[in-house]
Amino acid sequence: MLFILSFSTLPLMAQTTDYKDIIYASPEGHELGLDIYVPDTANAPPLIVQVHGGAWRFGDKSGGVPLQFVEHGYAVASLDFRQSTDAPFPAMIHDIKAAIRFLRANASDYGYDASKIAITGASSGAHLALLVGVSTGHPELEGSLGDHLDTSSAVQAILSYFAAADLTTILSQSTPFGLSVREPSLELLLDSLPQDNETLARLASPVTLVDANDPPLLLLHGDRDPQMPINQSLQMFGAYKAAGLDVTFDPVHGAVHGGPQFFDEEHLGNALAFLQRTIGR
Repeated sequence: MLFILSFSTLPLMAQTTDYKDIIYASPEGHELGLDIYVPDTANAPPLIVQVHGGAWRFGDKSGGVPLQFVEHGYAVASLDFRQSTDAPFPAMIHDIKAAIRFLRANASDYGYDASKIAITGASSGAHLALLVGVSTGHPELEGSLGDHLDTSSAVQAILSYFAAADLTTILSQSTPFGLSVREPSLELLLDSLPQDNETLARLASPVTLVDANDPPLLLLHGDRDPQMPINQSLQMFGAYKAAGLDVTFDPVHGAVHGGPQFFDEEHLGNALAFLQRTIGR
C-alpha cells in the first residue's frame, strides 16, 4: 500500500478567486499547467508554490493542495510538471523553476505578491521543493524553459513535509516496505538505481547542494513513517546546521506518511509562524 498525503479533505471555506489550467510552459509540446488560489480577504497576499507528491511518477496539481494556507491569507499555486514516466530527472526541476519564473513575472495579473515566495510539498513533492530551493542558478538544474528567463526562480522559504533529501542513502535507511516503494520509483526518476549512477544521484540530492545562500527551511516528518525514513529530514537538518543556515525540524510524533497530525493546531501553527517570519502576511 502506498500512502499519499492529503493536505485538505475539507471544502475551502474562504472566498477565493481561482485561476485554473494556466499553461506556463510546453516542453516538447507537453503543455504544463498550474492552478492559483487567491483569497479575496487579503490584499496582494504572499505566494506559496505547491509541488504535488506521488513517487515522482503520478498525481497532479489538483491533489494535496494545502488549502489550510489559503484559509490563513496566503495565495497558493499548484503546478503540474513532467513526471518520471514522461522524462527522467532533472526535467521536473526545470519545469518547476519555469513555473516560478512565470508566477513571479505575472504576479500583477493574478493579484498576489511575488516579491517573496515559499515552496512546499510532501514526500517526493517535498524532495523536488527542497531541490528547487537550494539550487538557484545551478547550471544543470536551472533549465531554459518558458518565456521569462530573465526572471528569478529563487524562493525565499522552503516548507518540507517528509521529504527525500539524500538519494545516495535513502535505500540503506529504508524498511522492506519502503524499499518496495522506493526502488522502482528511483529507477524511473534517475533511469537507474542510485548506486548505478552516483553522480546523478548526488545531483538529485538536496543535501549535497546546500550552501550559505539557501533560504530558511522548516522540516516536518512523522516519527513512525514506514515509507520515507525520518533520517532523510534529519540529514537535511544537519546540512543546514553545518552551513549556519536558518532551519527548524518539527517532528510529528506518532505520524506516518501523511495524515491530519501535520495540520493540527500545533504543527499548522508552527508552519504559519514560519511563513509569517519568512515571507510575511
